[in-house]
Amino acid sequence: MSQQPLVTTALGPVRGVWQDRSARFLGIPYAKAPVGDLRFAAPEVPESWTEPLAATSYGPTAQRRGFGEGPTIIPEPSIPGDDVLNLNVFTPDLTPDAALPVLVWIHGGGFVAGSAASPWYDGGTFNRDGVVLVSLGYRLGIEGFLHLADAPDNRAVLDWIAALRWVRDNIAAFGGDPAKVTIAGQSAGGGAVQTLMATPSAHELFRAGISVSGAVMDPQSRADGLAVAARFTARTGLPATAAALRDLSHEELQRLQDLVTAPEDDGAPLPELLLAPFADGELIPQDVHGAFRDGSASPAPLMLGATHHEFNFAAELGMADAPIEAAVGVLGSIGLSPEGTSAYLALHEGATPAGVIGQAITDSLFRAAASAIAEARAGQDRPTWMYAFEWRSTAPMFGGQAFHCLDLPFAFDLLGAERAEDATGPDAPVALARAMHGAWVSFIRDLDPGRSWPRYTRSGRETMVWDTTPYVTGDTLSAEREIWATRSVPTTT
Repeated sequence: MSQQPLVTTALGPVRGVWQDRSARFLGIPYAKAPVGDLRFAAPEVPESWTEPLAATSYGPTAQRRGFGEGPTIIPEPSIPGDDVLNLNVFTPDLTPDAALPVLVWIHGGGFVAGSAASPWYDGGTFNRDGVVLVSLGYRLGIEGFLHLADAPDNRAVLDWIAALRWVRDNIAAFGGDPAKVTIAGQSAGGGAVQTLMATPSAHELFRAGISVSGAVMDPQSRADGLAVAARFTARTGLPATAAALRDLSHEELQRLQDLVTAPEDDGAPLPELLLAPFADGELIPQDVHGAFRDGSASPAPLMLGATHHEFNFAAELGMADAPIEAAVGVLGSIGLSPEGTSAYLALHEGATPAGVIGQAITDSLFRAAASAIAEARAGQDRPTWMYAFEWRSTAPMFGGQAFHCLDLPFAFDLLGAERAEDATGPDAPVALARAMHGAWVSFIRDLDPGRSWPRYTRSGRETMVWDTTPYVTGDTLSAEREIWATRSVPTTT
């Protein structure tokens, strides 16, 4: 077995490396570097090459600075360079007719950060189980999502589509089957999956989706996208145009982005997804949740869910001394009526105000959204599998919670990955990782996670609970659903 496998793509040959029975091809460009006139343009196919391209190390990332201050839960390297529109292929078999199923992974990071070069996204375990994994980078923040009068909208969505077209045209050479592509992602990446399912021009590029703690801008109409652009101009004094921003340094663009995303002085302490996909009326005809409700979203099989405590830890850490009035204010800001607010407080009787705030953020961004999508698809008889990740970390700093990102080392079966134990604590249940990862592999391969996990229906609301001993139960969110049903969606700005 050659230690430097060579594959010929439609653009030219690439040379990778074998590691643990996995052939890895890292940093392959799927579009030209977004610099100069291309910085805010639709992605363009790269020029072809004739000499083998060294694909033995991760390529540059669009992330120039990590999400928030200090280390993130997921190790997310920032790699300098301009060729950020690149992808990585992990494959166990380079036989062109192997026709293996393919998982295309889209990283999270709030649409403003994140990195495909994370060791938590290593494809070796999927390769072990007969799945080719592709992870991709895409434009972030202002470069990827801000509405600009003289540039295409949703440029990062166009990046995802360009990467999927590369997979369609090239993955067979890496042993994958272009007709067996599942798109998957976590957090913003889960939102990307939902967005692509609401984007008609992407539908033919995948056959299934996995949305892990998926979040999108809500509401996300064209008017909301334009309002964010107006906010940009009001806060920075610059016009929202490619001409005005094209030659700014990454550092200056990051400074402007911080101005746009900073909360109002009197605003509620809720995370905002202002720089994110929005329904531009063309590429994305309507908002994601509207597309799922009316059935215009892709009917492809979908697995989705969330962790129980997603953002609770962050809220409790930053608002430990919050009064009950702050919790009431947050509940109102996410659209609950006074009666709904009272019901929500009663549901969480005994929790601190900070705990209520954290759970409200988790519910409004993740659990309610996943439930609404599952409900809509079940009513349309579209194959859907719902889960709730309930296993709680034993790491002291996370207070026994099932928090945002905790499920990833289990889904990837990478409990030994760099810093994974910092998140899970010692002695994380290996059996849970094997069960969860196995369900993913079955879904990617067979479009069904297995007999032990039934489809979600409106009559049973069957939900897989990922815990030390996984089990299926009915309607884990019945109390919350009654409260959410009375919620009115607030405006973005």
